[in-house]
This record gives sequence, structure tokens and C-alpha cells, in this order.
Amino acid sequence: MAARSDAPSSPSADMRVVVLHGKDAFLRLERGRQLESSLQERFGGVDRMDLDGTNAALADVLDNLRTPGLFAGHKLVVLESAEAFMGAEDRRRAMERYAENPCAEATLLMRCASGWRPGNFDKLVAKVGAVIKCDSPTPMEAVKWCAARSLRRHQAEMEPAAAELLVEKLGPDLGRLDAELGKLAAAAARPGAGTTKVTRAIVQEFTGLSREEQAWEIQGPVLEGKADAALIKLDELLRVSRVPEVMIGWSLVDLARKVHDASCLLSQGESEGAVAKALKLWGPASSSVVRAGRRIKPAAAARLFRIAVETDRATKNGTAPEPARAFEGLMVQLAEALA
Repeated sequence: MAARSDAPSSPSADMRVVVLHGKDAFLRLERGRQLESSLQERFGGVDRMDLDGTNAALADVLDNLRTPGLFAGHKLVVLESAEAFMGAEDRRRAMERYAENPCAEATLLMRCASGWRPGNFDKLVAKVGAVIKCDSPTPMEAVKWCAARSLRRHQAEMEPAAAELLVEKLGPDLGRLDAELGKLAAAAARPGAGTTKVTRAIVQEFTGLSREEQAWEIQGPVLEGKADAALIKLDELLRVSRVPEVMIGWSLVDLARKVHDASCLLSQGESEGAVAKALKLWGPASSSVVRAGRRIKPAAAARLFRIAVETDRATKNGTAPEPARAFEGLMVQLAEALA
């Protein structure tokens, strides 16, 4: 079921059932906080009960909704992993009946990361509350969010160019951006800094490498022929830095191409300087790529380049079900060939 264009993006105190679903954990938590805050403002206090949808019984949910709060005039029942709870047909039917006539003295908040199955329940909820999708915003939306969030939460004005650079470096993940905004605001408020303004220079100084720059880091240990170090770096980039797999594939294919081209040019008698200029290499990577091109023959370099392209294609078309494992195998082949 397509989302209604007029569907609310934020919950309010007059909603008796609210469903928050989507992959952005920060947005799910933030929207939940907004709901609880609005309820407290409206009713002067809220009794909150948290339930786990993976093991909560239907009676637990309904009893908590229908039982008056002990200390406040309104009750908030939060059901995490709601997709698991609603997976059973009898529970879904029962919750549909509840949504037709929810308790006026209670609000049900249902949260799930993925697997939410739209249906008749959503239509019924729309009459008494809202079903709100919490997915990461577009980069442009994230830039606007950063500027507004920095000013509202940290009282620090953020230059548009600074917000753009921050999103470029970290991506549109609001949780990571929010954590970084606090650090940047503190840096902008350093003694002698004058007004608290987050500039592009501050973002450049205090924010780490961009996802693209992090993906480039994997080329170093591969060029040095250090397979173990390359595998450790791959795990760090994927699990810790959360660099997109597509960037890893692009980086490895780019590396194989440069080594192949360097090998071919060197075999034709070109100087190392001419090779670096032709391949537009600079910095430490320049000499590393040229040395790798000299260590491997053009035919072997062509074979590695072909393997890299085929591996990258397989991770994108689904024939390689585990991209991380495919990239591990490719890196080992590249590192061993260049050792």
C-alpha cells in the first residue's frame, strides 16, 4: 500500500495508535520521543509500559492498554518489534478490532525496523493515529536537517557548505550525523572562536574520512601484498565505518585497472613519471601503483582486472549472495599476485 501524500510525518498527542517503521533507528527513536513528549504536555504526565513484540502475548498488550495508569492520567504502551507480534493472523485481527475503537486513556506506539506488512490495520490506524515511515532522508534533506538540528539542539549556526560536507563524509544516517553535530558545536565554541558557528573548515578538521575516502584505504594493504591487513581493513570498513559495499567494489576494480594500465605502459618502455601522469596518480599511491605494475606482467594484470570486474558485477546482480566474502576472495588474489 503506497504511503498517503498527506500522511503526517510526526506523531501528536491526539493519536491513539502510532506505527513507526523503517530502517532509520534514530528516526524511530526520535519520533517516539516526540510522541511521549506531546502526551506529557497534553496530559501532564504519562505512565509508560514497554513490551517486546517477539514474546509479548496478545493479552499483555490489550490488558496494558485497557488498564488505567497508576500515577498519571494517560498511558503509553510501547511495543517494540511490532512486526513479529503482528505476524500471527489472530493477533492482527484482534489489533484491527482494537484500532476500530481504541481506549481514549491510552496510546499504543508500535515500532519495527523492517518487515512491516501494510494492510487493513494501517487503514484503521490512519483514522485514529498514523503509520509513519522512518527511512533515511535524501542527502539534500539531510543537509537541511543538519542545519536545523545544530541550531535547535546545540545553539550553533551551521554554514550550508559545512552541512553539505558533513553529509558528504558521513552519508544521510541521522544517528551518525546527530552524534557528530554535538562534537562540531563544541569545537565551534572553543575559546576565542567568537560566535558559535560551524564552518566547513571545522567539519574538515574534526570529522573523519568520507565513505569514499575510507574505501580508498583498502587499496594500500592490497598494493603492499598484505592479504591479512587487507582483510582486517575490509572488516573495519564494512562493520565499523559502514562503508557501502558498492564503494568497496568500485575501489578494488579501480585498483586492478590502474595496476593493469601501469603494467602495460611500463612494458612498453614508458618511464615511471610518464605512467603516473598518464594514470593521473599522485601522492604515496603514485609510487605504490607503479611499483605494483612493475612486479606483475600485463597478462597476469589483465586476468586480475577481469576477475575484479566479474566479482563486482556478481555482488550487484545477486549471483554473489555474500558480497563481503566475494570481496575477501578478490583481495586475497590481488594481494598474493602483488606480493
